[in-house]
Amino acid sequence: MRFAKWLFDWLMLIPLFLGELAKSVYDVLQNVINPERVGASAIVKVPLDVKSDLGIALVANMVTLTPGTTTLHVADDKSCFYAHVMNYSESVADDIKQGFERQIMKVLP
Repeated sequence: MRFAKWLFDWLMLIPLFLGELAKSVYDVLQNVINPERVGASAIVKVPLDVKSDLGIALVANMVTLTPGTTTLHVADDKSCFYAHVMNYSESVADDIKQGFERQIMKVLP
């Protein structure tokens, strides 16, 4: 039963990532078509609850693979990472934590 939940959690990570990827591609495409639409870009500090190297690498890579965002640096103490976002909003860090990080914490010990 435990394996089934683990597998289910991994399988749920895939559509989460694909959904975020699709939204980001659409957003970047809209900005290319209409440059006046581009909001303020920013470097955002994202606190981390996941502590394993694999978990941090997964979160950071998922952020980087979504268009309009790039992971810049992970703190030496693994407490946070910094990301550049093309269209900044107050909820960027929370969106990353409640999306990618929360699901990754379900699949990794």
